[in-house]
Amino acid sequence: MSEPVRGPLGSAAGRAVVIGAGLAGLLAAAALRDHAEVTVVERDALPEGAAPRRGVPQARHRHLLWSGGARAAEELLPGVTEAWLAAGARRIPLPTGLVAFSAGGWARRGPETEFLIACGRDLLESVVRARLVADPRVTVLERTDMLGLEGDAARVTGVRVRTAEGGHRALAADLVVDSSGRGSRGTAWLDALGVAPAPMEEVDAGLVCASRVFRAPAGTEEHPMVEVRPDAARPVPGRGATVLPIEDGRWLVTLWGTRGGQPAGAADAFEEFARGLPHPFVGELISHAEPLTDVALTRSTVNRRRFFEKVSDWPEGFVVIGDAVATYNPVHGHGMSVAAQSALALRERVAEHGLAAPGLARRVQRAVARPVALAWELATGTDIRHPEAMGKRPGALRTLFGRYLDRSIRAAAGRPLVSEALLGVITLSRPVGSLLNSKVVMAVLRGPGGPPLTEPPLTGREREASLGAVAQL
Repeated sequence: MSEPVRGPLGSAAGRAVVIGAGLAGLLAAAALRDHAEVTVVERDALPEGAAPRRGVPQARHRHLLWSGGARAAEELLPGVTEAWLAAGARRIPLPTGLVAFSAGGWARRGPETEFLIACGRDLLESVVRARLVADPRVTVLERTDMLGLEGDAARVTGVRVRTAEGGHRALAADLVVDSSGRGSRGTAWLDALGVAPAPMEEVDAGLVCASRVFRAPAGTEEHPMVEVRPDAARPVPGRGATVLPIEDGRWLVTLWGTRGGQPAGAADAFEEFARGLPHPFVGELISHAEPLTDVALTRSTVNRRRFFEKVSDWPEGFVVIGDAVATYNPVHGHGMSVAAQSALALRERVAEHGLAAPGLARRVQRAVARPVALAWELATGTDIRHPEAMGKRPGALRTLFGRYLDRSIRAAAGRPLVSEALLGVITLSRPVGSLLNSKVVMAVLRGPGGPPLTEPPLTGREREASLGAVAQL
């Protein structure tokens, strides 16, 4: 076996290996570059610019970077938000730029309290990748396969890889970060070292996503994002949709449905499904837009979490973040934001304790569990309630909180205080406890405070631009 590959600076101290050059891996590299020579191992050939790559098939569906994740990414890569916007992304203020239908009816739009970054996944990732590839502290090894971990059950000391030329190499490291996504083989690598398996939990609502890109009508450059969501309290299949304005004057439209209410992959059924949602507005919108792609369909929507933080003898020198820890039903849009917050937690712990400090890996894994847990509760607390959902049933406390959340959603449609608290939690900007603030609780108990809106809260200009001559549904 060859000598360990050295980082770009040639120093013997402070070496880290990051597995995977997706968003989680790139942000992990950003988190570590001030403390180590970072080598990123990526099995794909990385594209130039905002182009798709084989390892991210889910990129064809909508991806949201909520404000909680965007702020974390900005801390890791100062200026990245402006770089996204310069590349064509939009910063959508919330609830100002959101037209949303849910159990409480159409929500009223108000002054900004949170925001999201809206663009295609390929653009979002390419901007981050360009900044990291240009950093002399980071080396990216493309078309390189992970073969396994070096070390033993007590400490991981590096990785074994197969290079693009077919040779085998060892990469020594003080810290190895598995950010290889939902297809991670991390559990198998740890098993080979004799590490006890992590507990795992799954919740599967049988959800299917169908997405299609449309050319947005002229004049809709500032059109709000549109969401239609079902009432999770009703014992019927859940169906919903999102119209996400993305770069180059396009709309990325994602339809979804749980068991018994799933969309099909046929292009001629796309608009029909959208019109059959709890409100037909999305179907009406896309009837005025030009389709640019076929329908992309995915059934890989299981919520799956591995509780690495609960492994009693967790090895030194190894950390797992991103989808390799937990994957969520994509309609909740939390994966990228959790990855960014996890990478920030990684940087903070390394800065505080040092790259090779005893107990660092366990500290990081526990810190990563915090944003993971919030996103997990939001996703699974809703999904397990759909008919024929499979997974652990919620206990009495979670059931009670689910009912409170339902009431919060209804109240948020008409009460700004509740809307602000709810958006803070949904965007991973505030802890879930902020919904239990006494003033928020009182507002939730009072309800929406007025009759629901009977139609989407569009401005006259927005309605004219998106619907043309058809002004009423």
